[in-house]
Amino acid sequence: MTEFPNKARVVIIGGGVVGCSVAYHLAKLGWRDVVLLERKKLTSGTTWHAAGLIGQLRATYNMTRLAAYSAELYDGLEEETGLATGYRRFGSLALALTEDRMEELTRGASMAKTCGLEAQIMDLGECKEVYPLLEVSDGLGGVFIPGDGQADPANIALALAKGARMNGVMILENVKVTGIQKSNGRVTGVASEFGDIEAEFVVNCAGMWGREVAAMAGVVAPLHANEHFYVVTEPIGALPRDLPVLRVPDEHTYYKEDAGKLLIGCFEPVSKPWGMDGIPEDFSFDQLPEDIDHFSPILKAAIQRIPVLETVGIQTFFNGPESFTPDDRYLLGEAPELQNFYLACGFNSIGIQSAGGAGKALSEWMDAGEPPFDLWDVDIRRMQPFQNNRTYLFHRSSETLGLLYADHFPYRQFVTARGVRKSPLHDRLAGSGACFGETAGWERANWFLPEPDCATGEGAEYHYSWKRQNWFEYAAGEHRAVRESVGLFDMSSFAKFRVEGRDAEAVLQRVMANDVAVESGCLVYGQWLNRRGGIEADLTVTRLTEQAFLVVTAATSAVRDLSWLKRNIPDDAHCVVTDVTSAEAVLCVMGPKARDLLAPLTSADLSNEGFPYGTARQIEVGMGIARAHRVSYVGELGWELYVSSDMAAHVFDAISVIGKDHGLRLCGMHALDSCRIEKAFRHFGHDVTDEDHVLEAGLGFAVKINKKAGRFGNFIGRDAVLAKQQKGLDRRIMQFKLVDPEPLLYHNEPILRDGEIVGRLTSGNYGHHLGGAIGLGYVPCVDGETASDLIASRFEIEVAGAPVAAEASLRPMYDPTGARMRL
Repeated sequence: MTEFPNKARVVIIGGGVVGCSVAYHLAKLGWRDVVLLERKKLTSGTTWHAAGLIGQLRATYNMTRLAAYSAELYDGLEEETGLATGYRRFGSLALALTEDRMEELTRGASMAKTCGLEAQIMDLGECKEVYPLLEVSDGLGGVFIPGDGQADPANIALALAKGARMNGVMILENVKVTGIQKSNGRVTGVASEFGDIEAEFVVNCAGMWGREVAAMAGVVAPLHANEHFYVVTEPIGALPRDLPVLRVPDEHTYYKEDAGKLLIGCFEPVSKPWGMDGIPEDFSFDQLPEDIDHFSPILKAAIQRIPVLETVGIQTFFNGPESFTPDDRYLLGEAPELQNFYLACGFNSIGIQSAGGAGKALSEWMDAGEPPFDLWDVDIRRMQPFQNNRTYLFHRSSETLGLLYADHFPYRQFVTARGVRKSPLHDRLAGSGACFGETAGWERANWFLPEPDCATGEGAEYHYSWKRQNWFEYAAGEHRAVRESVGLFDMSSFAKFRVEGRDAEAVLQRVMANDVAVESGCLVYGQWLNRRGGIEADLTVTRLTEQAFLVVTAATSAVRDLSWLKRNIPDDAHCVVTDVTSAEAVLCVMGPKARDLLAPLTSADLSNEGFPYGTARQIEVGMGIARAHRVSYVGELGWELYVSSDMAAHVFDAISVIGKDHGLRLCGMHALDSCRIEKAFRHFGHDVTDEDHVLEAGLGFAVKINKKAGRFGNFIGRDAVLAKQQKGLDRRIMQFKLVDPEPLLYHNEPILRDGEIVGRLTSGNYGHHLGGAIGLGYVPCVDGETASDLIASRFEIEVAGAPVAAEASLRPMYDPTGARMRL
């Protein structure tokens, strides 16, 4: 072994394709003293047996950007390093056997255009032409991506490793990391069998071992291994060597030409979790026992799909483990629990196609101290602590592998590992016909089955489709109730943080772009910005007392926002943050009759004069007590009632009883989202992210440039806001409404201005009051152009390959002045 180092700038743990990519890209950025430690041999965990499919089109724009970068990187890797990678770009073909699958593929092809990625929609004859062996008689069509390819996965990793070495990286094999060292909330190095290495940064690229490596650091990394099967046939005579990769997701199967043979793999609907008792210490280049019975349905369908297989034998039956996350998206970024401890693991069987982009993105993140662009899809901070539970991971992992090739319907819900986090009102909602979805582990009512339908025996469950799903009219009724009378939402899943201490105001003034130096009982909406003016959080802050504030944010953002807040509290600040999410339920009473409904339940003055918009008061409700916040995410008069969990059921019952006289309707998340998009309210993670400048997002009204600097200085991002004001906007967010009331919008649909693609929708839903599908999205600004010029353009939204005329607006199409919230 080369002399073992005792100090490095960064230690990378894991020598699979991802670890080698991180090392390669850090070196390319000029980092020196980079050390990669591999417990056995490079590629010996999962990389060596990967199928090596290099696809580019992913579910979202930025994930597609990363995958496309991988494809381009691998294209030149052999020339750069001199190592053969087996990389060939003969394209990929996805065949659809159902109308739903064809729409999914067609919508994906539309999104590809916004990424500059060529994706060709093909009829069956064209599918047969590019893949002559294919039986297409029961198909509907397909999508061909000519830039996709395939490679030898181990050689891709070894080429990256060589490229890293060429730029000064030290790679040491047969070195097992036994501990992570840390001090004062920051990583300081690693311990190994050969000694300790002091390090400024540590990166967990340990693959299947990622959860255990993270646990050494006190970090949550929810990962579980699954068995993954494929077979390799005997040689097939006259098999074309330029066949594209073939995917038939309706049969859970993929095909790859491999040296005159076919590799046939699958992502079966119910998979086999592995490693519940830990991974054997000597596991290296190992495979798991065959399971012919498990694989036989896949093989039977394959013989029908590729008839030549009927007369070809199986040369290799392979079963190897790969690691999966609870949501089928990998883990990337800095751990919220420990500074300078980064993760790049849990690649859900797409590690080869993701490694190049993930390694580049993480390296740039480490170099700059912030993500290079919006990586929320894979950000480790989306994970909740409970998701690291072994039992939870076992049950969820039986589903996640199969979801890779399942129909990716809008609003599709996980089936396994449910019911972990429940509102105090869960049973009340279930008894009222709620159909629950899961967000951050919370069971939330997405829609309600009305009583007449309950009486018929119809269950409150999803029937998925790309068209109007079975709940569409129910959610429309809930929407109309909020617009015309009154609706009740259970938003107990809101994340809630108490920020307290004599420096609490000064800390929040530093973190928040809006001004929180308000009177007690006032509520402030605003953003937390990064140094680029991008939006790190979108939330409300309510001043409870002189030294106590309540931060309320989305359930999905809980870990992210809590981490951001804590990391921006100066060491000498007298300020403490406490997560109080579970202490209070939240009942949102919304609609023009909200005041009429609540008035008989309380002695509080609910008038505009007595209870203005943007204020909070403690009030009596029935025989309980609530802190009522007058605020709205649906664009109507209403209050959010924060009630201690022990009183929540009583307050709910009291509202329900009197609600019968006021047309009260229980409402779910689908109605909430359709109301908010009519009002053009932004949704964090879709419409506003850390790469979206707050002014371009149309949220300048919540930025107080001239607020008095507190003890800890001006707010983060102020310089970027001033610079943007001086330079001008590069793009603007707009609201769109399809003229044709029939098509549906979800997100990522291309925006066409005067016939040219200029952007994509960031979110979409149906506006039941406005009478058509509504979307939000960013459109580039042209020098010298006025807002009137922009609005006067001809806009269309491409839906599943077809452009649909759209009305466009820079102001909310529903109640543009916000008068209804202040009734």
